[in-house]
This record gives sequence, structure tokens and C-alpha cells, in this order.
Amino acid sequence: MTTVLEALNQSLHNLLAEDKRIIVLGEDILDPYGGAFKVTRGLSEKYPDQVITTPISEAGIVGIGTGLALRGLLPVVEIMFGDFITLITDQVVNHAVKFRWMYNDQVKVPLVIRTPMGGRRGYGPTHSQTLEKLFLGVPGLNVLAPCSIDAPGELLAHAIKDFEDPVLFVENKLLYLQPVRSITEEGDYSIKSHIQEKKSHPELNPDDGTTSEYNPSTYLVKIRDAPKPTLSIAAYGYMAEFALRAIHELAYKYELFCEVVIPTQLAPWNLKPILSSCNKTGKLLVIEEGTLSLGWGAEIVSRVSEALISKLTSLRRLAALEYPIPGSEPLESTLLPGLENIIMAALEMT
Repeated sequence: MTTVLEALNQSLHNLLAEDKRIIVLGEDILDPYGGAFKVTRGLSEKYPDQVITTPISEAGIVGIGTGLALRGLLPVVEIMFGDFITLITDQVVNHAVKFRWMYNDQVKVPLVIRTPMGGRRGYGPTHSQTLEKLFLGVPGLNVLAPCSIDAPGELLAHAIKDFEDPVLFVENKLLYLQPVRSITEEGDYSIKSHIQEKKSHPELNPDDGTTSEYNPSTYLVKIRDAPKPTLSIAAYGYMAEFALRAIHELAYKYELFCEVVIPTQLAPWNLKPILSSCNKTGKLLVIEEGTLSLGWGAEIVSRVSEALISKLTSLRRLAALEYPIPGSEPLESTLLPGLENIIMAALEMT
């Protein structure tokens, strides 16, 4: 069975073979090492002219990537740990996302920035954070987060080929070894894909805020043949894995039936699948691995409340505690939201 890591790696192999404009840049990505998490394994051996190892300068890497994108290439930059995206903020926020607007749509910046995020690996406070919320409100920046459902490799391919504006591609570390679930496979879960109609830049749809050429799927998952769900759960990345395990236990142990909404595009984001689910249930639990304050979950709850204020009976957010992430495994597990937290929150909402 293919893992998320293998799907991402194979996608890069296919893309580099198909299109010489694709250039991969990053620290320690050359073989035989192949990158800290091996997503770039085998690339430099097969495509030496398209894979460039760089000095340890995240700002420099993204600056070079932006220049390559402006010249018509398709750069894919790897930031070794997501914690280091703080070092690329100026290049992204003050340069890459603004050039298309500053130069009256005469240039494009199809830059993809890949980075692993998340904890539960014992890497401590500076290598375990979930920081994508720092970038979610940046105009012109697309933020994508693959999950284990359907085709994470295709999501990466679309990020590289179909977006004309910069993309931050967030890969949760624990997802790498998860097997990819087929959307059509028979099993405990019924999975549906919601794909928003394409919008062209720079038009802005006031309903969903979508500006990208390609709009990734949002997945709606429930227990197969279960009764109508009475609780909606929104989660992305590895938190979606916890959510899927939780709805299985909630269904079989407590006869509480839920629907999980899993977006793969966090910004700009498509509100319609979550609204559709909440219309059915009237209750929403939002889960994220980042800290609670001012995050993705807060925005989801705010937007859903504005749209469905008269139909909602319960809203709740679940996220990490407001502390640096410890290196100790027991302390890290206490700080980050997990399976038991989701089950307890769901039961308290019913």
C-alpha cells in the first residue's frame, strides 16, 4: 500500500521527468541523504540538473525561488522544518505574494514552498511546532495541507502546475507513513469529495474567497451506512487522522454519529462543505494542532457562526495548549490534542 511519503516522492519524480521547468531547491536534499524526511529521495540522482542543494539560509532559498518563478520556471522549495518558516516571512509576505499585484498582473510567481510541520516526534520546542496559522491571512498566498485520503501526490502536482501564485504546502510529519486511503475503497468509512468550481485570478468570489486557478478537494467522511450525523467535525492534516479514529469509536461505543470535513486548502478556503455539514447537524467541533488563540479554528467558527447563527446549537474548538512544545513525550502528548480529547469533546457537545 502506498504511503503519503511515497505518493509525494513519486509525484515529484513524475513531474521532474515531464517538465524541465521544475527546479527543486533545499538543504541536504541531494542523494544519498535525500532530505530530512526523504520526500526528495532519488531526485538528484535521476534529475541532477533540476535539483539544487543550498546553503542554510531559508530566506535566501525562497528569494532565489521567487526569482526563478518570475523568470518562468516552476521552483519547489523545501524548508527542512516548518518551524523555520519564520525565517522566510519577509520573502513571502513582502515580495513573492505582492509582485503579481504590484506589476499589474504582468508577472506570475508559481512558487511552491514545501515544509513538514507538527509534533509527536520528540523534537522539542523549536522543531515540533504547527505554525501555518501565521500565514493564513496573507493575501495572494495559497496554503495547502495534504491528508491521507485520495491522492496527496496529485495535490502536490496541482500546487506546482496549476497555481500562478505562491503556495505554502504543509506536510504533517506523522502523515508521511500513513497509507493513502482510496476514496472508492470499501471499508468502515464513506468518503465523498467536494470540489469547488474553478475561479480565475484575480476575481474574488465573496462566498468562499477562492482566488486560485485550481481548487483542491474537501473530503466529507462518515461511518459507512451510519444514521444521519448529529455532529460535524472539521480537521486537516494529521488531526484528520485522529478525527477519523474518533468517529469510529464514537459510533461503535457510544452510538454517536459524526461527519468529518477535511479541507486540503486552508487559505483561501472553501466554506461551503462545512456549512453543508453544519446545516445537517447544527453542531461543529473544530480541531487543529496549532495553539488555540487566533488560529484556523477560530476563523472557521467565526465564519460558520455568521452564516448559520440561527441553526447552530453547539460550537467548540480543540487545539494545543498555549505553551512551547516540550521534548518529553508524556508532556508533548498532554499539550497536543489527541484521540481522547476529541472523544471527550464530542460527548460533551451532545
